[in-house]
Amino acid sequence: MSEMRQADATMTNPVVPGFHPDPSICRVGDDYYLVCSSFEYFPGIPVFHSRDLVHWTQIGNALDRPAQLRLPAAMPSSGGIYAPTLRHHDGRFWLIVTNVAEGEGNLLFTATDPAGPWSDPVRLPEVKGIDPDLAWDEDGTCWCTVAGGAQVRIDPYTGETFGPAHQVWAGTPGAQAPEAPHLYRIGAYWYLLIAEGGTERGHAVSIARGRTPTGPFEPCPDNPVLTHRGTHRPIQNTGHADLVQGPDGSWWLVLLGVRPRGGTPGWHVLGRETFLAPVTWVDDWPVVGEVPSVLPTPAWPLVPGAAEEVRDDFDLSELRPQWISVRDRPAEHCTTKERSGWLTLRARGASLDEPDVVFAGRRQQHLSCRVRTRIDPAEGRGGLAVRLDEEHHYEIEAAEGQVRVLSRVGPFRTVVASRPVPAGPVVLRLDVTPAPPNGPRTGPDVLTFGIEEQDGTFIPLGALDGRYLSTEVAGGFTGRVIGLYAAAGTVHFDWFDYEPLGL
Repeated sequence: MSEMRQADATMTNPVVPGFHPDPSICRVGDDYYLVCSSFEYFPGIPVFHSRDLVHWTQIGNALDRPAQLRLPAAMPSSGGIYAPTLRHHDGRFWLIVTNVAEGEGNLLFTATDPAGPWSDPVRLPEVKGIDPDLAWDEDGTCWCTVAGGAQVRIDPYTGETFGPAHQVWAGTPGAQAPEAPHLYRIGAYWYLLIAEGGTERGHAVSIARGRTPTGPFEPCPDNPVLTHRGTHRPIQNTGHADLVQGPDGSWWLVLLGVRPRGGTPGWHVLGRETFLAPVTWVDDWPVVGEVPSVLPTPAWPLVPGAAEEVRDDFDLSELRPQWISVRDRPAEHCTTKERSGWLTLRARGASLDEPDVVFAGRRQQHLSCRVRTRIDPAEGRGGLAVRLDEEHHYEIEAAEGQVRVLSRVGPFRTVVASRPVPAGPVVLRLDVTPAPPNGPRTGPDVLTFGIEEQDGTFIPLGALDGRYLSTEVAGGFTGRVIGLYAAAGTVHFDWFDYEPLGL
């Protein structure tokens, strides 16, 4: 993640770039662990590790088995896994989350190692509401608080609840969407941190405190303690935060935000990303500093991870944890074991319009990037795609003897360009670059699809406006995922390059 930047370079926010929303964090000794929402993608809930709060490495996905994660084809995009909370208690990691797919609800998982394996779910049928939080008081009682401020005592081992849920604090009167509650004991008080205002431009963080975990709670007189609404700051939609102490005892927030680009109204295309902000305490209330694009040098040593490689040669028996698929990933449809050093995809849905399309991708994490893959389409049809949902995607598709660029925007599906190519493998390429200025109507970026000849010459076939693969156009809660798909028969991919061209 941020380890893709050189250790001695300027440290920039977001610390976990790309579609990594709703961060929740916990500290165990000198180690930090962080999880994010994953919605309709499988495996679910990416898990990250850091030693310095700045450099994060993905160590796995918590929900990597069908028994843990049910995402049926009938579930719409931006359904699925919402807003996990990660905590460490009594020598164990606890992960509680909502799966909004029909028949699922709130689920609780445990692990002794956050890299996995994680347990099968403990179901919480009596806990109603999304964004569940876990907190333990001094006598070991476990409290679960959900969006809207309802709280109930639970047995986290069995999922049993004790007594009816009671209302503790629903945020600022009149503010929409009080959600993402996190309850903490800090000093003499229990603090209840929430998001409110909706996850769009009005997003904000507010807090209240009380003497017991069940309240009564007194709102902070300076609420919201963080918001960027109504500003020109490059980071917007700031909210859905979690508190943590740094290695030197200082306090920090991890939170989600977006980086809109272009003219009016501004389009964000990478989804909601994870940012870091400093916190100080005044009169036992947190004061949140600015969410900067450039982070100040911390007072503790930096511990960067290994640089992420540009190329994935598909030389492992399983896909690396950054790879995600739409709703499921059956081994008979997606494998690196059929042809050594290749990823093999066997089609199921006939296009990316279908909810059961066979797709394997990774989150777009940079505002500018270059993506390349070598595909052998001799046994089928497939290619390289940029996906937001079933109704918003662009792709370059190869079948024996032809390559074509396709666009799906809302109800319209268009063949943008086509070109004959020689039989055999072909290199497909995508360049994502800033949009040329066009006043207030300037889009966020341009996606140029084409092929590469053997000498590396790029032959562009179609340049598409990036605003149509943005949340402001498509709606929903996710961001762009760039990857590989099969639409007919069987296709093989020799390698996949993701090369950042900017932040």
